[in-house]
Amino acid sequence: MKSHLLAGIAATSLLAGCAAMTEPLEATGDPVMATAIPEGTGIFAQPSELPFHAPDFSKIRDSDYKPAIEQGLAIHKAEIEAIKANPAAPSFANTIVALEESGQMLNRVLGVFYAVVGANTNDTLDAIDAEISPKLAAHYGDISLDPVLFARVKAVYDNRAAMSMTPEDAVLLEETYEQMVHAGALLDEGQKAEIKQINTRLSELSTDFSQKLTQATKDQALVVADASALAGLSAGEIESARAAARDRGVSGYVIPLQNTTQQPSMPALDVRATRQQLFTNSYRRTDRGGSTDTRANLAEQAALRARKAEIFGLPNWASYQMYDNMAKEPQTALDFMGQLTPALAATQRREAGVLNQAIRADGGDFTVRPWDWDYYAEMVRKERYDLDEEAVKPYFEVDRVLEDGVFFMAEKLYGITFKKRSDIPVYHPTVSVYTVYDADGSELGLFYFDPFQRDNKRGGAWMSNFVEQSKMAGTKPVIYNVLNIAPPADGEPALASFDNVITMFHEFGHAVHGLFANQRYASLSGTAVARDFVEYPSQVHEMWATWPEVLQNYAKHYQTGETIPQDLIDKIEAASKFNQGYSYGETVTAALLDMKWHSLSAAEAAAIDTPAEVDAYEAQALAELGLETDLVPPRYRSSYFRHIFAGGYSAGYYAYLWTGMLDHDSRQWFRENGGLTRANGDHYRATVLSQGGTKELFQMYRDFRGRDPKIDALLSAKGLDGSSADAEADGSDETGG
Repeated sequence: MKSHLLAGIAATSLLAGCAAMTEPLEATGDPVMATAIPEGTGIFAQPSELPFHAPDFSKIRDSDYKPAIEQGLAIHKAEIEAIKANPAAPSFANTIVALEESGQMLNRVLGVFYAVVGANTNDTLDAIDAEISPKLAAHYGDISLDPVLFARVKAVYDNRAAMSMTPEDAVLLEETYEQMVHAGALLDEGQKAEIKQINTRLSELSTDFSQKLTQATKDQALVVADASALAGLSAGEIESARAAARDRGVSGYVIPLQNTTQQPSMPALDVRATRQQLFTNSYRRTDRGGSTDTRANLAEQAALRARKAEIFGLPNWASYQMYDNMAKEPQTALDFMGQLTPALAATQRREAGVLNQAIRADGGDFTVRPWDWDYYAEMVRKERYDLDEEAVKPYFEVDRVLEDGVFFMAEKLYGITFKKRSDIPVYHPTVSVYTVYDADGSELGLFYFDPFQRDNKRGGAWMSNFVEQSKMAGTKPVIYNVLNIAPPADGEPALASFDNVITMFHEFGHAVHGLFANQRYASLSGTAVARDFVEYPSQVHEMWATWPEVLQNYAKHYQTGETIPQDLIDKIEAASKFNQGYSYGETVTAALLDMKWHSLSAAEAAAIDTPAEVDAYEAQALAELGLETDLVPPRYRSSYFRHIFAGGYSAGYYAYLWTGMLDHDSRQWFRENGGLTRANGDHYRATVLSQGGTKELFQMYRDFRGRDPKIDALLSAKGLDGSSADAEADGSDETGG
């Protein structure tokens, strides 16, 4: 989600991208005092001269970022002072629009800097990040809490009933006012001072957490001396492990860690000791003491957040954080998740029983543990559905999935087309760039695609903007998708797992949400919606990955060109509800763990101030959930939960589940109305994808669906309504061991 300027440092730390405004403050037509505004110098002083103002990575050097950020801060500060000093009475133009227009250079450099820090960082960039993060937090805090500036904003807000505004103007005014109030504009001076200190410290901690986690994830990669320990992996995967070891300058074989608890190699590794060690390396990557231990960091963050909420008179951070979400209240999110947990717990126990049967049939004398789960789930999947993930991969060549799958879907649904470019510089040689054309042939924007895992790329997958769409600025969106697909060995094709394929469609759902932005103001443009809505359009687009017309167009064997057989498609579909106790359960557990941390009072959070107490609280929190957390641990443990301690999802990870409800309810609508058609795509674009943050979210959903969302389709899709494929399996086996 993008954020309004006054929301502070979250807008940058989330890789949310920033607007590239081009109009000067004086364009408002109101008199402005002659406040001296410094001139910027260097590559970021003006918009890039490349098409769409795309960043010119052929000219940008690491040494450019720090001076550009410092200049941007100084210029922005002067622009704010000019707004405050304007002798004219506060107006929408000279205050609200002027704020929207301010910070051009700072936005420009941060939009590029945080993109590269996330996807292709190094020690120099990390050092700059650590140095500037507290400065940025202080800068945005000063703006949000400035009493003179707030007085101008409040004067405009109080006069809104007498003003003539467009609906988008009204939303911008309301959000500017509410975000300043939420930042602390109505607090007394002592409270404001404490809020500023907390914000600065939280920014430092967030950056530190992220950097420690990136390093720990690299350090805790599994290293084995002999290929026999990797039995079960394909020859290409073993060669990739050899190449990863060679790249790191170590002997043997290396399996790098991904950001989640479970690792992609687990279903294939035959050697139980290897699976256990890989799981342990992942699960304990940041709790071993030393320079990459994050537990003291997260404890301090939890305490500071709870204290900040207390200053605002609120019981906990979740209550503070969720004020502008679709769900709005923590209890709404908890009640929603409460509808999932009973059936989910039963499914986990049932699935564990099935896996224990498979272990015994395989000659094992143990019961399933987390490092066994995916291995035996894959064994059952192969037996029950005759579905071998390794047999599926050859049909999913990465570039073909993108161009003949994702782009094909987008053309059928929305009429948009893509042309690959070779004239736009990129930050890494494996990144590709495409011009996106609208149905009428006009240029819509640019799309960057960065698919492969690197040691200096943070885990996961994400979308953001180098340049925001804005009618006021005359800018079109420049968007990037970043993933972490395992790179191929030299001379081998780049093949994706089916999960990778789903992720490609998911992230492109974010991309079209940005590409179809049609707003005057960048801060309301594209994905500038609440945390528990922003994942909804991306999840809906996952459905097209297995839509027959789409799947048959891109799923072709890389060697033979054979289209994926229908029986394999049927197996993929039939297997989709299998193992939901784990795959969905780990996400639900993580969401509930997030809410546990952020439902603490200030006193409760302050009492958790050592690594041992962090571990004890996490264990207690997990034990209270009513789920089989000893077998199905959270997708992220607290100590490597980047989303909530470095990524802006604090008290918001439930959004992936909430938006799943919106997603599956919407899929039902698409199926009922003919599926992959231009009429359906145009309707979805008009009611959701082009609206940005300009409408109340329940109303936006009603405009699309015709009613409020229902949970039924989600429960059915996850096999939590009794329709699971293993619903009649014997669940009497032990689940411990």
